[in-house]
Amino acid sequence: MAGGSGAKPGYPAPQRHYTLADSVYEQILSDIVDGVLPENARLPAEGALAERFGVSRPVVREALARLRDDGIVVSRRGSGSYVTARPSRVVRAFAPLSSIADMQRCFEFRVGLEGEAARQAALRRNDEDIARIKAALATLDEILVTTSLGVEEDYQFHLAVAAATHNRFYVGTLEFLHESITTGMNLTRNLSLRRSSERLRVVQNEHYEVMTAIVAGEGEGAARAMRAHLENARRRVFEGVDNDDATGGALR
Repeated sequence: MAGGSGAKPGYPAPQRHYTLADSVYEQILSDIVDGVLPENARLPAEGALAERFGVSRPVVREALARLRDDGIVVSRRGSGSYVTARPSRVVRAFAPLSSIADMQRCFEFRVGLEGEAARQAALRRNDEDIARIKAALATLDEILVTTSLGVEEDYQFHLAVAAATHNRFYVGTLEFLHESITTGMNLTRNLSLRRSSERLRVVQNEHYEVMTAIVAGEGEGAARAMRAHLENARRRVFEGVDNDDATGGALR
C-alpha cells in the first residue's frame, strides 16, 4: 500500500490509544467473520459478554454500538442483539480486524468533510481544477483496463476535488489523513477486485457522478454524489459473504 507513515512535514504522526471497547469489538467481529456467530444469530447477553471478555457492561455496550453503526448487528428491544451481516473472510487478508473500527470511523468523518469539499469545489472550481480532476479520472480509467489496484490514484482524485475548493484546510486534512484514507481504499478496492473487476467500474462511475456535478457547478449535487460514494465505500467493507466464500470455494 502506498503512503508510508502518512505523516506530512509539520504534522505529527496520528496516535491512537487502543481501548477495551476496541478489543471487544474486534473479538465479536472475529466471531462473526469466522462464522462462530452466523447471520441472524443472537449474541450472548451483555452480562455474559462482559464476563467472557473481563470488562464492564458499559464497555460491551460501546463495542455493540459500533457494530450497530457498521450495520453488523441490530438490537431488538426485549430480545437482544442479532447478527445482520457477515463480512467476507477475505477481509483478514487485507487489514487486521483491529483496524476495521477506525477505518469505518474514518469513512464516517470523510462523508461530512469531503461532501462539503465537493460542494465548495463545484462553486469555486476553475478550468485548471477541472482539468486536474479529469486527469485523475483518466488515470483511474487506465487502472480499470490493467486491473491494477489504483489506491494512490484513487486518493489523488479525492485530493484534486479538495484542491478545487481553494481552501487549504481541506487539502491539509486529506494529506494528514493520507494513511488512514489509503488504508480504507486498499481494503475496499481489493475486495471489489477479488469479487469482480466490474465492481471497480461501479466505484469509477461514482467518481464520474462527483466530477459531472462539479463541472456543472451543482454544489448540492456534488455534495450528494460524494456523500453517496463514501457511504457506499463504507458499506463495501461489510457487504457480507458471497456464495463462493461461504462454501470455501474460489473467490470471484
